[in-house]
Amino acid sequence: MPTFEYSRWDDSEPFTPQSADQVFDQFSQYLMDYGEEMLDELEHLEESHPDVIDMLIKQGYVEKDREGKFFITPKGMRRVENKALEALFDIGNKDKLGRHDTEFRGPGQTVHEESKPYEFGDPVSNLNMHETLKNALHRSQGSGGREQGPKAGSQTSQAHGLRPVGTSAINITEDDLVVHDTEYQTSCATVVLLDMSGSMMRYGKFAGAKRVALAMQALVRSRYQSDFLQFVGFYTYASPLSERQLLYSAPKPVSLYDPVVRLKIDLDNPPSFVPEHFTNIHAGLQFARRVLHRQPAQNKQIIIITDGEPTAHVEGRNVMLIYPPAEKTAKVTLAEAKRCADEGLHFASFALIEDYFYLELVNFVERLAHVTGGVSATCNAQDMGNMVINSFVGGRRQRRHL
Repeated sequence: MPTFEYSRWDDSEPFTPQSADQVFDQFSQYLMDYGEEMLDELEHLEESHPDVIDMLIKQGYVEKDREGKFFITPKGMRRVENKALEALFDIGNKDKLGRHDTEFRGPGQTVHEESKPYEFGDPVSNLNMHETLKNALHRSQGSGGREQGPKAGSQTSQAHGLRPVGTSAINITEDDLVVHDTEYQTSCATVVLLDMSGSMMRYGKFAGAKRVALAMQALVRSRYQSDFLQFVGFYTYASPLSERQLLYSAPKPVSLYDPVVRLKIDLDNPPSFVPEHFTNIHAGLQFARRVLHRQPAQNKQIIIITDGEPTAHVEGRNVMLIYPPAEKTAKVTLAEAKRCADEGLHFASFALIEDYFYLELVNFVERLAHVTGGVSATCNAQDMGNMVINSFVGGRRQRRHL
């Protein structure tokens, strides 16, 4: 038997109970892994440690509904999302964050470091008075040191200039006008397809993917308010995830263990039991295309996070469940992906390779990138964060006219 030695407590390190923030942060980690079922644990915690629950309620992180069920408040959700974003971007790479800047110039945020000659239609509010006056002085003195050359076809000062009132007045012509340049910053519509199949439960893959999704939500709220962002979970079916549903989400449990599966599910008259742990990327792409078709944004993109080849697809009003993965399912999925790309949607696919050899999955995402002209990457759940965020930012840098 091991022996233990104890020393007398001398009160030099007094006990300090955890704050509500610390307790909620620990609880949110379990939410990442296990989803909504963790809310039931709060009911048990209320019986054993009512002071902890009371602390969380007073701090505004959790509340009870009319039926006595606990739920995460908007304040709690903001904290989870912001903590997820902070975990992705530390001090060393915060300079990578920013708005969705592009190489195009146009209406947007003023860039005071750069200027250009005035052109018809430029906002007068962007007038660079310092450079304008300097141009007028150089011209009036005949020094030939104009910083902005005269534009072809410009009107004379007699037609458009400001006539001097006295000998000390400066005559400003249209050729002298200089405005601050601006960067074009376009809005973007993004649909993130999140794999909720049964295998995503292993090795913390779904928890890692969900952290990235919540961080993206925080990023859009704080920096890209004009963007549209929709999360869609795909499994045997595909369904949209609201902000709260995303936080509560978890992979579908495996409910069928047959080595070979060939099932047809009638969507209009489904059976009482439907295994939901399959991977229906095809349904997710269909949903994303319909959602993005309704968005007015110039730039639109689909981001896919998955850990397996498609094992389900849609045929008419039927869902086909096929395992092991079949080439037919892959072809149907790739055809839908190409249809999305043909409508101007940018693609980025991320394959999570954690627990076994994923040669066929890697091949599939490479085929997906090939038919869509998009990008693909293989990574593990812990390292994909910056890759996904960088893809989200970079995928909208081109102005597309659909």
